[in-house]
Order: sequence, then structure tokens, then C-alpha cells
Amino acid sequence: MKLLNLNITFEQYTGVEELSGQDLALCQNAETALASSYSPYSKFRVGTAIRLASGEIILGSNQENLAYPSGLCAERVALFSIGSAYPNAVIESMAITAQTDAFEILKPVTSCGGCLQVMAEFERKQGSPIEVIFYCLNGEVLKVPSVQSLLPFSFVEDRLAAKA
Repeated sequence: MKLLNLNITFEQYTGVEELSGQDLALCQNAETALASSYSPYSKFRVGTAIRLASGEIILGSNQENLAYPSGLCAERVALFSIGSAYPNAVIESMAITAQTDAFEILKPVTSCGGCLQVMAEFERKQGSPIEVIFYCLNGEVLKVPSVQSLLPFSFVEDRLAAKA
């Protein structure tokens, strides 16, 4: 038996104003995405902004459905939009934030396991890391250099991939 240890490196900021101009703009776009959230049941809005290598910004917001769990998280809405409209695009970075009128969110909301798996698939497909910024409005920011940092044991089965 071996006892192994995993460590991740991430950056922590007290607020978005400490970020670079490019990252701050990405976060501001994630806040814009909150407005298109369809969350009449949870009243928990999530917004995502993704920066492509081309410089284009793609937005996504959570979309609920009365027939729960038929909705989608903001991350997957944005990523599947990219997969559909820009199948060969390279994703550089994504910012994710959340908001609710029910209480103040004091810590950054991180992605669920399903979203992390989809994010890992995009990272693996493009062969380069995707930087992820989680932040709370008027509060703390966490920035990780790669999705692999968040999901080191993502589901991978190379035999399922199509052979050329």
C-alpha cells in the first residue's frame, strides 16, 4: 500500500478589484449573465462568463425547470453553447458567481460535480488548462490554474473515444 497526497495551488483575493483587468472584465460579464438566470424555484441565480482564445466572451446562466432536475447549471449552459457554436474553440478562462435575494453569499460558490466533469472534458479535449475564477459579489475570489486542480480523478476512458 502507498499513502499518497494531493495538493492544489490556488490564488485567493479579497475582491475582484485585485484581479487583472482581463479577469475583472470576465467577472463583470459573469455578473451580467446573472440577469438571464431562469431560477423561479430556487431563486438562486448563477452566472458564468467564458473567455475564448479569440477574445470572445460566452455567457451562461442556470436554467431551472419545474420537472426537476431537468435544468442545467450556468457552467454547462455556457460550455455546451461553445461546443455547439464553436466546436474547435480554445477556452482560456471562466468566471462563476452566484446571487440570491434570500441571503448574502459570503463564500464563492464552486461548481457541482457534473459541471466539473464537463469542464474537465473540455480541458482534456483542447489539451490545455482552463483557468477558473470563483467569486462572490462584493467578496472573496478563488482562482485555480486548471480544472484538473478541482477534479484530479475525473472520469476518463480512452477506449470510448473514436479512433481515427
